[in-house]
Amino acid sequence: MADRLADALNTLKTHEMVGQSRCTVKAAKIVREVLDLLKEHRYLGDFNFVEDGKGGFFDITLDGRINDCGVIKPRVAVRRVDWAKWEQQFIPGVGVGLLIVSTSKGIMTNTDAEAQHIGGRLLAYVY
Repeated sequence: MADRLADALNTLKTHEMVGQSRCTVKAAKIVREVLDLLKEHRYLGDFNFVEDGKGGFFDITLDGRINDCGVIKPRVAVRRVDWAKWEQQFIPGVGVGLLIVSTSKGIMTNTDAEAQHIGGRLLAYVY
């Protein structure tokens, strides 16, 4: 079984590394939610869903702001008091980058989860 989120983040990273301004990734609900977060935090430009009869794909405009990104496997459960420990492991510095987590209130960033005093499962990182 393919991990669509891992494929999408790898595509973003490789296209950013070679300086391309656009890329496409296969569509999935989790990919859309992560792309929404990345757009909200200005790591991406705009993205559009394109239906191709096979499930569709996202056409993404890159801004050149992603240095590294990837999924976190296995999906580690994090208690609400342990966010700082996991930030140190995956993010290079304070205020740099995001952890993307799945919580009982949906997919959000580590800072949002910490502000709401909830834990979750780590999905990905970006900086």
